[in-house]
Amino acid sequence: MSADRETNHDMANSDITLLLADATDEVEIGIAPYEAVIRGGRRRKARRWAVAAATALVIAGSSATLAVAGLPGGSGTVTPPATQAPTATRADLYTPQRTTLRTGVEDGKEWRVFIDVWAAPRSEAEAAGQLAAMGEYGDVPTGVTKASELIGKSSYVTFFSDGDSADRDNRRGVYEDAFEAADDPMGSTDVQSAAIPFRTTNEHVQRLVVGMVGKDAEQVTCTWRDGTKTKVDRPGQDTEVSTDQAAIRTAKGSPVDWFVCLAPKGTGYGTADVTAVR
Repeated sequence: MSADRETNHDMANSDITLLLADATDEVEIGIAPYEAVIRGGRRRKARRWAVAAATALVIAGSSATLAVAGLPGGSGTVTPPATQAPTATRADLYTPQRTTLRTGVEDGKEWRVFIDVWAAPRSEAEAAGQLAAMGEYGDVPTGVTKASELIGKSSYVTFFSDGDSADRDNRRGVYEDAFEAADDPMGSTDVQSAAIPFRTTNEHVQRLVVGMVGKDAEQVTCTWRDGTKTKVDRPGQDTEVSTDQAAIRTAKGSPVDWFVCLAPKGTGYGTADVTAVR
């Protein structure tokens, strides 16, 4: 790099993109070390990235088909949940749009779930810069090994933080995917959800559920293995609901809405269904 480029603070965007592209060589592709369960309804045609370190997958819905990369017997592709690509706004490609989906306190310790949504790069240079930025945030999607795989996709990653910090060293991924222009919108009763153990990898009961629904869903019901249920409603128009209350929420940059359920102690995930629509 020349001395002029090191000292010139008026670099063009193309210069910054090239610098970020150079940095992709240092990105490490991580593997999330926990167990997850996925359930969903109608699915879109686009290829899905692997659910973050999923070791168990369960599909609900007669139209669903599945082949999972990295799982025993998988063919390396998945037909994922029906979603719709975001509108083509030029959001910052190198900073995720972050939304807190849920917060809470259990056993005197804070926890939270949040989502990072990355705008879709249009070229390989933009994608290279974004991949480098994802590496800095700890958001590199599982299975992505080269920048070109990000082109035209608005990527998202959902995380669980067992504490009040979203620092990359204090969180676990839940699941991830990408919104693409060819995707169909989610129907009014479509739901896609993932469940992971709430606290540690030694805990094998999937208590924490994160899911997505379409814009017409008014209520989601999480049913637990012991038969109890948790209902999650969409807030009324212009009604603000604090993040420590369960609710169907919008997320910045996401064309679908989101919900989070936590099973009572002693039981685990059964199903998640849309139980009321507009």
